[in-house]
Amino acid sequence: MTTPRFASLLLLSTALVAVPALAHAQDAQDAQPVSTQPDPAVETPVEPEQAAPEEQAPEVSIPGGAIIVTGRRNANIQRVSPQVVTVLGTEEIARTGEGDIAGALGRVTGLSVVGNGYVYVRGLGDRYSLALLNGSPLPSPEPLKRVVPLDLFPTSIIASSLVQKSYSANFPGEFGGGVINLTTKAVPKESYLSIGGGVSGNTETTNKLGYTYYGAGSDWTGFDDGTRDMPKALTDFIASGATTSGSSDAALAAGGALITGNNALVQRWKHLPANFSGSIDGGTAIDVGSDRLGILFSAGYSNKWTSRDVINQRTGGLDANQLDSDFRSVNTDNQIVVNGLLGLGYEFGDNTIRWTNVYIRDTVKHTKLGLGYKNNNNVAQYLDQSTAWYERQLIDTQLVAELKPLDDTTLDLRAGYANSQREAPFEIDIESVKSNTGPLGGYFINALNGGNGGDATIAFSDLNEDLWSAGFDVSHRFSNSTSFTFGYAFQHSKRTSARRFFRYRASGSSTFVNAFGLWRPDLLLSHNVLVDLPASGSGIDYAVSFAEEDGAGAIFNASFLNHGVYGKIDSDLTDALKLDLGVRWESGKMQTSVVPVPGFSSNPTPTEIDKAYVLPSATVTWELEPSMQLRASASQTLARPQFRELQYQLFFDPDSNRTYRGNPYLKDSKITNAEARFEWYMSAKNKISVGGFWKKLKNPIETYMDTDFVINYANAPEATLYGAELELQKYFDAFGTRQFLVSANYTWSKSKLKVSDGDTVKIASDPNVAYAASIYFRNGAPLTGQSEHIANAQIGLEDTDSLSQQTFLINFASKRSISRGVYDNGQGTQGDVIENPGFTIDFVARQGLKLAGLPVELKFEARNLTNRKHFEYQDLPNGRIQTNTYRVGRAFALSASVDF
Repeated sequence: MTTPRFASLLLLSTALVAVPALAHAQDAQDAQPVSTQPDPAVETPVEPEQAAPEEQAPEVSIPGGAIIVTGRRNANIQRVSPQVVTVLGTEEIARTGEGDIAGALGRVTGLSVVGNGYVYVRGLGDRYSLALLNGSPLPSPEPLKRVVPLDLFPTSIIASSLVQKSYSANFPGEFGGGVINLTTKAVPKESYLSIGGGVSGNTETTNKLGYTYYGAGSDWTGFDDGTRDMPKALTDFIASGATTSGSSDAALAAGGALITGNNALVQRWKHLPANFSGSIDGGTAIDVGSDRLGILFSAGYSNKWTSRDVINQRTGGLDANQLDSDFRSVNTDNQIVVNGLLGLGYEFGDNTIRWTNVYIRDTVKHTKLGLGYKNNNNVAQYLDQSTAWYERQLIDTQLVAELKPLDDTTLDLRAGYANSQREAPFEIDIESVKSNTGPLGGYFINALNGGNGGDATIAFSDLNEDLWSAGFDVSHRFSNSTSFTFGYAFQHSKRTSARRFFRYRASGSSTFVNAFGLWRPDLLLSHNVLVDLPASGSGIDYAVSFAEEDGAGAIFNASFLNHGVYGKIDSDLTDALKLDLGVRWESGKMQTSVVPVPGFSSNPTPTEIDKAYVLPSATVTWELEPSMQLRASASQTLARPQFRELQYQLFFDPDSNRTYRGNPYLKDSKITNAEARFEWYMSAKNKISVGGFWKKLKNPIETYMDTDFVINYANAPEATLYGAELELQKYFDAFGTRQFLVSANYTWSKSKLKVSDGDTVKIASDPNVAYAASIYFRNGAPLTGQSEHIANAQIGLEDTDSLSQQTFLINFASKRSISRGVYDNGQGTQGDVIENPGFTIDFVARQGLKLAGLPVELKFEARNLTNRKHFEYQDLPNGRIQTNTYRVGRAFALSASVDF
């Protein structure tokens, strides 16, 4: 666990961390040189009603530097890029008002955010989205993912976010729906300092009922003060290798040291507080002779409460009236985010060296209290409570050199190290039962029988992943019309993940079990009951054991080694026809292995996938006239399994409340991509585009759920995804210096699994049998997470002479499958679990003014004005069950920042 002392060292050394953007000048290395002459589609003066103040083009850092425009005003990156890209610069991100980059990306054409910050591109799941920071890979702090959740990144440290949907060889080959490249703020040209703060609230949370527990006095900081460190009695018990001996002295001493009033006593909070946040940003540039040294820093803190009244229903059968569980619970989360950025840059001649660092810590203090029924029994009531503490942390440092050894040659060197951690100590779940029969039937009793008569479990999770990366890109321009880029990239990541899960069980006569079961958890499971009472010689027929369960898959190691070499040529075949042609050779070696735990049977034999691929890509751009162009692209890419998916062990995900089992026989998925697009750039900011895309996935990794509600993985035979996109942006004259903005995009997509007679799959439980694929996958079923319709619109009014913006943001996403239903021996009798995001409206207003001579920005946000609920459900032949449904509420926020 990260102690306050360690945290303070991080804050001193890298906590004000940041990764300044590596912004490539569009010079000899760019395939489409920027002319110094006016561009008819970009530079030509527009009509007064369309005029807008000149803005600096956003800085973008990508491998190979194939795009980019630095310091050029009114240059449209989407137009000059040889690929299909969308770029959110600082201004576009600010207009959305979102607090994290995942929310801002949810406004981009064809993108949707599913779960905790995972961005789906064109309906393809998170495994098909590649996330980079300044062109370098990132490790994930999530046990089930190699993809980093983008809600980790506050918008305050991001200068731009580029989404590239057509593949080019300068990017890693693990590219399905697209790549999302985040570029952090760059070293400034002028000194500045900005301080901001804000408050917010939610109609379903603020000043409403919620639950919490004490935890530790430092919880408000997002750092534990050592209270949640694993007690010595438990570390000794684990070190003994006898964690299955639940009645030993070591076991009882360990169990009696864990449950206290601080971590297991749920407290009712009638009026939850409002949220608040603060930030400070600054930078300066210093002349060193003819050279220049720049410094940039940023730090932020936010404290947010979320409380949800959730309906959770589940059944393994077909009758909506025969439920395995039916619960209603109040879940209260206190999320604390601490982030920092520190960047140093040195410019000499045409060369630049940048050292950038990022630190992000996202902590959630979770409390849940639920009441419901089980096994279609509406007599006995179950009271479930859980308390937990989840720490996610990312530290990233990168060193980049942008060099120009010759007039027509550029050389980029980069190296980086990143570490991600996720710790979840003291995940405590307590269940009590009110039987409503017998003498004590009117009371909740915890009989600690691990099932229908009560339960108590505790888990300790710890994930650590280190990722080293390096690479270079050399670009040489042979003529004004042709350039060649060659590059190499290296990535090596190593992960260790552990989850130790323990259960308390009581034995003895029912009289004593029920009597003790009336106590609250911190008394029932105290040292006095587990250790002192059995040792007292009192003759009381009552004892509690404490032992580890699910130890076979408790600990695993994983690694991924990747080498990539690419070559790419960019050529103007004619004045109107441009070609971007490349090929990438990439080898990937992925290994996972279980660490044996004494007392449990496991298979320590490593699972390994070691394959190399040749991945071609080509894009042709035809300029119909200076403001119009057609693009067509084709490529081959791949998608690899994620670490946990390769382990044939049960593992529980507390975030989704689901149990998973991996499959060591999974294979890589191969993807064929094709796309065509028409683009019309009417002026510097007005544009319209329409396009279509098609993808064929061979051996896509899909999930199915067995009758024990365990989610399993297997390679489906094939899938296709196709669709169309429409995007437009238009400014209109309003009055005075004000103008209207209308920006809208729509994506229609369709995905289908293709399962034919004779197709087979390899199942982990019986790999020697070729099972018919139709047993586990339905022909024509959509890919998980794919919405057929996604639409976004921004309608706003803004001033061209000063900061004054009022914007409505409208979002719609149609229903999508988020989990397969239970399939009883392949009969396909139960439908998928469906999420229906629906229609939402947000409003964001930004206003600049002078206060005591200082520039001040005020911002007001109103979210979910339609008061849309969160719906997750499952349709059965005789009705619908709600698997995870709750009111989201309307949210309102007010913030201000002052520039010095």
